[in-house]
Amino acid sequence: MTNNANVASFEAFLQGWMLRQRDYLDELISTQQQHHEIQDDADRRQLINRVLCHYGQYYEEKSRIAHQNVLLVFSPPWFSSLERTFLWVAGFKPGMAFQVVNMALEDLSEEQRQRLSQLNEETKMEERGLNDELAKVQESFAAPPLLDMARSHGRVCLSRSFMEEEGSVPSNFKETLENLVTNADALRRNTALKVVKILTLDQVVTFLVAVAELQLRIRSWGLDKDSRNEGQG
Repeated sequence: MTNNANVASFEAFLQGWMLRQRDYLDELISTQQQHHEIQDDADRRQLINRVLCHYGQYYEEKSRIAHQNVLLVFSPPWFSSLERTFLWVAGFKPGMAFQVVNMALEDLSEEQRQRLSQLNEETKMEERGLNDELAKVQESFAAPPLLDMARSHGRVCLSRSFMEEEGSVPSNFKETLENLVTNADALRRNTALKVVKILTLDQVVTFLVAVAELQLRIRSWGLDKDSRNEGQG
């Protein structure tokens, strides 16, 4: 599959995925607003599971594209320039989950705070390990377009010229990068799931609302900004 076909495929997927994301956000907000009423815990768990599966679908499709051409996910053309500023090893930094918790939840117990703090430290250690691994990989393969960004907290943005020369990149380099993306995505997913296990059902709903709102807001702002810049060009 060519780069253009890969890009078109993921853009089509992402468009549908974002529409479903908005629908899930509406469901979560509706559930959140009914928290004073008697609710069936099973219904809330079912909604939470559906939302988590929705995120799982995103990672599955991203993994497929990364396998086709891993360089694309390091500088995804389907993201706005603003969204790309949040990239860390081809995705958001796992530690962002804790920032959302701190922003959205004020009713954490002391035990929850301690468990979240410990998980945060463990996540930071794993993030540093991936940063170091990425920097070593790129030093060993002497890839200048990646090297400086890799040293900057794992933020990598490939130049267009480097992406266009994808065929000349050693296959073992691409395979190693793909493994790094797989490990980073696993850390992102596992961190979020561990956070969810620490929270109560009501807190999980609030957390998922905050995550979706943040993601949709950043995307909307980014697309609007790029559109204005193109209009001025």
